[in-house]
This record gives sequence, structure tokens and C-alpha cells, in this order.
Amino acid sequence: MNSPKWLDSILYPFAHHTLQLPQGRMHYVDEGTGNPIVFVHGTPTWSFVWRQQIKSLSRQYRCIAPDHLGFGLSDKPADYTYSPEVHADNLENLIEHLQLKNITLVVHDFGGPIGLRYALRHPGNVKNLVILNTWMWGLEEEKTMMKISRFMSGSVGRFLYLQGGFSARVLLPQGYNESKHLTKDIRQHYQKPLSTAANRRGTWQFAKALHESNLYFAELWAQHEQLRKIDKLILWGEKDKLLPLRFLDKWQQAFPEAKVIKLKAGHFLQEEKGGEVADVIKAQLQAK
Repeated sequence: MNSPKWLDSILYPFAHHTLQLPQGRMHYVDEGTGNPIVFVHGTPTWSFVWRQQIKSLSRQYRCIAPDHLGFGLSDKPADYTYSPEVHADNLENLIEHLQLKNITLVVHDFGGPIGLRYALRHPGNVKNLVILNTWMWGLEEEKTMMKISRFMSGSVGRFLYLQGGFSARVLLPQGYNESKHLTKDIRQHYQKPLSTAANRRGTWQFAKALHESNLYFAELWAQHEQLRKIDKLILWGEKDKLLPLRFLDKWQQAFPEAKVIKLKAGHFLQEEKGGEVADVIKAQLQAK
């Protein structure tokens, strides 16, 4: 596929790859050689959010970062559910297509309940987990989050997301602890893939999924013991305004054996602490 004109080849100097799925083409990055690292993004981001880590780690590892359908450079089909479950199916199809073995799985935001399902189904093929500001459990107890999600499911929320670009225009800046990291160029690279109402369906579906997919989230958490034997690194932006710090507490209570590093960053710590995140992941992999 051709690069869109707005894509800065210095910021994102990666070759384009696509996997044809029944619902459309999934775009992904596949850089470097060596043991595979699979990066799974959330909303409203795409593989662009991992660019700093890919540039660094692809010198020693094979770095794969897909764009979920509805995000980034992937197709954005009109008649599609965009649920975490179908994104998890697509990720599993990509991993099988590329025949990846002994994976390091790096997950963030909605990438957690999407990517971690693969680890639950194939724990023997996942060598390391790197968990960044995400969750994998039902959110019913998060009353404020549930209230907002249900509101966003209605006509006003639909308008805000599809017509107003709420996710990239409002939520994205809130995910930064220091706004200086969200430059005009960076902001453009998150807004351009979501430039029309038709292209924003995936972000709206994720807003609804916070309450609509609770059964799916709970089913994942019921199996979390399957992850016990996998080496885990938890990297957490402790200035996150979008996910509460108690989410980190829940991860630590469930997996006290995991290595935990807190960074003075917001929700998008890959952006604010790009080099540091890459270095910590590299150190974790080289310690094995």
C-alpha cells in the first residue's frame, strides 16, 4: 500500500504490510529480525504510538505492530462490530499468519483485553508480557466509567464521537501528563486516520465497549491464572487521568511476582517516555 501524504516518513519510517481479513485489510509494521515482540495498541491510537519503541528494539528484535481494523492505516469497514472480541480474533489471525513463536506481547489500553486473550489461549507461545496502563476484568464497579460509557452509547455520545472526533480531539490530550509531548505533528498523526465520521466508528465502539463488553472482560479475568508462569513486566504511567491507579494495584495483587516500574507520565507513556519505555523492555528481555 502507498503511504498517505500526511504520514511523516521520519517519524514513522516503516514499511507497510497488510493482511487481508474477511472484513478488510489489516495494516501492520514488521521491522527487524530476532525474537518477536508484538505491540498491541488501544484507542484512539494505532501502530504510530509504538514508533519510538520499534525504532530502538528492532535493532535486536523483530517488532510487529498491527493497526486494528477501524484504526490507523487499516481498513475501516462500515458494517462491522469493532468489539474487543473481533479485534482479538484478528490479532490471533495475524500471529498465526506470521507463524510467530516465543512472543513478547506488549499491550496498552484496549490492547490489554485484545492482546491478552491470545496469551490466555496460547500461554506456551508467549515468553514475556509487558503491560502498560490497561485492564483485563469487568468494569462494573467503576461507576463513573460505566456512567460515561452508557452516556456515550446514546445519540449525544454518537454525535460527539462520529461528528466531533471526541476520541482524538479530547481524550487523546487528556492522556498526556505534559502537553508539550503532544506536538502539532504528533496530534495530526492521530487525527488524520480519523478524519471523517465514517472513519471514527471504531473509536465510538470502544467507548461503548467499556460497559457492553464487561462479560467478555470478566471471562478473560476468570482465566488469569493461565498467565502465572509467563514473565511479566508492568510499566505504568502513574499520572494517568484516564485509568485509575487502582488498576495497577489490581495487577500487582493478582501477579505479585511481576516486575513493576512506575513512570512520571500520563496514559500514553509510550509517547512521553518513549526511550525509557524501550530501554526498560530491552533490559527485561536481556535479563532472561
